[in-house]
Amino acid sequence: MKKWLLALVAALPSLALADDFLISTPRTSLLLEGEPGQSLRILYYGDRVGSGEVGQVKASGVCSYSEAYPAFGFSYNPEPALAVELPDGQLSLQLVLDSTARQSGDGWTDYTFTLRDRKEPFYVKLHYKAYDRLDVIEMRAEVFHRLKRPVVLRQCASGYLPLRSTEAWISHLYGNWGNEGRLQQEPLTTGLKVIQNRDGVRNSHTRHAEVMFSLDGRPQERQGRVVGAALCWGGNYSLRVNKESGRQYDFLAGIDPLAADYHLERGEVFATPELAVTYSGEGTGQASRNFHRWARATHLAHGDRPRDILLNSWEGVYLAVDEAKMKGMIQDIAALGGELFVMDDGWFGRKYRRDRDNAALGDWEPDTAKLPGGIAPLAGEAKRCGVKFGIWIEPEMTNTKSELFEVHPDWIVCPGGRQPSYGRGGTQLLLDLSNPEVQDFVFGVVDRLKTECPDLAYIKWDANMSLVGYGSSYLPADRQSHLFTAYHRGLLNVLKRIRAKYPDLVIQACASGGGRANYGLLPYFDEFWVSDNTDALQRVYMQWGHSYFFPSMAMASHVSASPNHQTGRRIPLRFRFAVAMSARLGMEMQPRDMSEGERDFARSSIADYKTIRPVVQQGDLYRLVSPYDGKGVASLMYVSPDRGQAVFFAYKLEHFVAQEWPDFRMDGLDPGARYRVTELNLGGARAAGVSCQVFTGRFLMESGLSLPLSGEYASHVLRLERVD
Repeated sequence: MKKWLLALVAALPSLALADDFLISTPRTSLLLEGEPGQSLRILYYGDRVGSGEVGQVKASGVCSYSEAYPAFGFSYNPEPALAVELPDGQLSLQLVLDSTARQSGDGWTDYTFTLRDRKEPFYVKLHYKAYDRLDVIEMRAEVFHRLKRPVVLRQCASGYLPLRSTEAWISHLYGNWGNEGRLQQEPLTTGLKVIQNRDGVRNSHTRHAEVMFSLDGRPQERQGRVVGAALCWGGNYSLRVNKESGRQYDFLAGIDPLAADYHLERGEVFATPELAVTYSGEGTGQASRNFHRWARATHLAHGDRPRDILLNSWEGVYLAVDEAKMKGMIQDIAALGGELFVMDDGWFGRKYRRDRDNAALGDWEPDTAKLPGGIAPLAGEAKRCGVKFGIWIEPEMTNTKSELFEVHPDWIVCPGGRQPSYGRGGTQLLLDLSNPEVQDFVFGVVDRLKTECPDLAYIKWDANMSLVGYGSSYLPADRQSHLFTAYHRGLLNVLKRIRAKYPDLVIQACASGGGRANYGLLPYFDEFWVSDNTDALQRVYMQWGHSYFFPSMAMASHVSASPNHQTGRRIPLRFRFAVAMSARLGMEMQPRDMSEGERDFARSSIADYKTIRPVVQQGDLYRLVSPYDGKGVASLMYVSPDRGQAVFFAYKLEHFVAQEWPDFRMDGLDPGARYRVTELNLGGARAAGVSCQVFTGRFLMESGLSLPLSGEYASHVLRLERVD
């Protein structure tokens, strides 16, 4: 009895002296607790609390007291963040708090917690980076050890977060080629929900590395507690949320562990990608706006610069590029008021010409039969016409029909002694970016283009193949399982070199359409190609889904021909422009095939877009009527940060006799301000009766507007300007 009492008394000071670590953004807080030699625990994540309210949080009983980074072995963690094999074969770790540190930078503070194993010199540094003006916290881990022999990392998550709810729902994106970014919302039941991608190169076609959790039941735009998460990684990933029983869901995210065991040497640091999390007490809409502001400020190249209106040559001429056509398209987009021309696939190859998609990747020299003077005359014509010049490349790939493959067959991804797996055109292969020589080559593709054509302003960077035929001739035999990770680390090395030398170059991430919409790569890219499907009706759904996590300025949306080349659907030009104007406007067609009336309409709509571009690309998004709700219409709007201007979009998605649709109530406006409404994108059509009228912000948000939507594919674009 005496020994029991002494043990209890000895334990009391340890519990009483546990330190609180409050990590806050303007509107959110993450609360951890721990002391040296004991577990570090996450207690709370949600609305911001002050240091004086920590006691209330603990007394409320809502704390989770979950390990901040659960490791496999000594405690029951059905979904651990970390699983390793130590040199002696042991699989168990006991992580306790070793030390803490804090570092501040320009607008952020990084809180670092170093954990160590109770027995072995094995360490994990947990980083929580909080922003002063953005409601996002970035989590990441750094793993290292001081053992004599390597440690095998079996699983290593970027972060862990306990979620407290009795009825949680998950919102996430799914799809396939031509149908990317579809929104799916479903309840989370008891058991394990896994969202993963194992493509190796393109990680956002079928699923996305971003999710939202609605903690108060079915997701709502304007109300309810929501936790959003985005894994900032361009490769394979696994997002896991597990509910055993009770009111807690355990969420972990990180690099997918399949075929990815990592042999960590003594003194080497394995750094996980970031896991960005946000909290909203005002529904999914506010969570999206949190992500958008964070992306523009920190995780999107040139997030503070307006995006140019461009014409891309692909659907206009496909691979049939030649100098006369390219010059004609340059002149046409200039005449329409555009600002950039992009020459897509088909411009390169000499020994093996790029007349089909089965040759010449890797041979990035102009095809002089198509472009006798090379690229320079086209860049010169663009400059003469007052527009910028851009070009398409696919530098991570090659074809068996290429001079590059003839010289460097060892540069491809393929296990030794086996036949490679072929992609597009039956000859496409993936270059092994774990190899520094390949990294130098890929950097050199961009470097040479910029050296030979200094006026090159834009690159469309494509990637049309998965990482298949898993194997590397560069990595040693006992490190083959590093390939998935090493490939993307090699790609990041290349992108960092490009950005260091060419900081102003605009680059689009394209990967068979929307295969690279992720925050692992977007810090080096200005935008992503949402989908190879340019059908305006289907784009309403795809762009809606992407808007949950990505700002409009990152979504390239192009007006294409009618009938559409992918679906065969015939859609009015006004509707096509209305959809593209809600993101980064561009065109993807042959202007010479347009009638004079269509060209006049395009010229007028491009001019209209320039007047609303600052609000669309930098404003706050408010989703109003979802296309997924089955009401036959969709609407959304953007509001400037000072609430002085707004842009409203409405689309009719179905066409029936005696069809009904709701009045459109707006959001995000200043209720006490008066706004003049002006209809745009008319092209000579009659404006709605609300155009040129003045309404208060309160009336527009509470009562809304009734808009005429007669005719198939009707649409409206309204500009709102505050009246002094």
